[in-house]
Amino acid sequence: MMATSDVDTRGEGSTLFSDPIPSEMDALCPSPPGPTRPQRTYERIGGREGTSFCQTLIHLLKGNIGTGLLGLPLAVKNAGLVLGPISLLCMGVIAVHCMRLLVKCSHHLSAKMDRPSLSYGEAMEYGMENVSWLRRHSQWGKHTVNLFLIITQLGFCCVYFVFLSDNIKQVVEAANTTTFSCQMNYTNQTQVLVPSFDSRLYMLCFLPPIILLVFTPDLRYLAPLSLVANLMMTASLVLIYFYSLTNIKYPIDLPKVGRAKDYPLFFGTAIFAFEGIGVVLPLENKMERPQGFIPVLYLGMGIVTFLYISLGTIGYMCFGEHIGGSITLNLPNCWTYQVVKLLYCFGIFITFALQFYVPAEILIPPVMERVSQRWKTPVNLLLRSVMVVFTCALAVLIPELDLVISLVGSVSSSFLALIFPPILELLTFHTEGALSPPVTAKNVAISLIGLIGFLAGTYIAVEQIVARNALKHVETFSPFSVQ
Repeated sequence: MMATSDVDTRGEGSTLFSDPIPSEMDALCPSPPGPTRPQRTYERIGGREGTSFCQTLIHLLKGNIGTGLLGLPLAVKNAGLVLGPISLLCMGVIAVHCMRLLVKCSHHLSAKMDRPSLSYGEAMEYGMENVSWLRRHSQWGKHTVNLFLIITQLGFCCVYFVFLSDNIKQVVEAANTTTFSCQMNYTNQTQVLVPSFDSRLYMLCFLPPIILLVFTPDLRYLAPLSLVANLMMTASLVLIYFYSLTNIKYPIDLPKVGRAKDYPLFFGTAIFAFEGIGVVLPLENKMERPQGFIPVLYLGMGIVTFLYISLGTIGYMCFGEHIGGSITLNLPNCWTYQVVKLLYCFGIFITFALQFYVPAEILIPPVMERVSQRWKTPVNLLLRSVMVVFTCALAVLIPELDLVISLVGSVSSSFLALIFPPILELLTFHTEGALSPPVTAKNVAISLIGLIGFLAGTYIAVEQIVARNALKHVETFSPFSVQ
């Protein structure tokens, strides 16, 4: 899932959360020349240079399909074989509705404020200006949205460290026993036959190459590698689908409804996967004909929701109670699926730079303004290194892929995808008589669902992290664990 930034910190007198900057999508897909007037009919001036329907659809799919998809089989296990897919469908409908609300409010406010387009944070800021008692603090709406974007992006980077280490560790441990036979044994498929390092040491091994990766001065240099990475991840997903579909064990005897205590973990993982709302406004602003974005949104998110429900359900039916934090961890110990893991890891490795771009462009420029020209490059590289080390340190502290995904989803994605958009509609239209009581009740209900999911998901995820760490500590220092 790729989110995008709302802020520019490079101009003179800029602050940490002000003015728009290019997002990672701006770097890989430059915007056409911007219009000089509000587009009340949403026509792109100089339209030939905008993105087409198909290009926008591809970018929308790229922005929503990532590591979250691979964790959905475990999410379905936490919710149950029947309740899980139904809940994913409901969450998909709500998430798409919230994206639609964001576009609707952005259109209304951009026309009202005489602006060609707005970012997520700017829409929240101008929405708060519609409320007299919030007008003085409207900047905090923008600050808050941008803060959660930073948390989300850094959370993605932490997830990538854990994903890379878990999958590469598994490939290395099984290297001497990898065969050409992909037989199913209905357990965690890759057998650990060669002793290896702790997964946290693998994270430290990834640290130097990732630091070098984020030193890339312009993300457009990574565009060819990004294209290759997307093709590799697509091929890997096709093979994962094929294996899962052809190895379902019948009769299926799995819980239809999971434990109530595990449902918040489902919520965190699911909303992590659906949190692609950050790419919605940048994609719409780049379109050749922005008025055609809503059909793109419905088609693209319909495909995404189908992929989420299908892989989550099929993966759980295939591997059952043994499903891991990522379905790749359950693939068999044969060359075909070891290559699948390596291909997906390469795609995630390249994607790290794209996700890192947003917080780096928000946090680093204010510091650079206070540094002399002589030291700008060394300080820039140092700050990038420190930020990568910080995300790696967080991943080392919580080396549990499923819980990291659920925690990031519960803490930040719930606000961006569920809580803020309904509030924004209430702020935008409350003085114009356009909000009926049912619409108001609907918006309050969606925000409450997001808030409850945030509280319950964060609590359960943290509780499980503490419990697992305590169990590992006991196993490590128990006298009976020494052979």
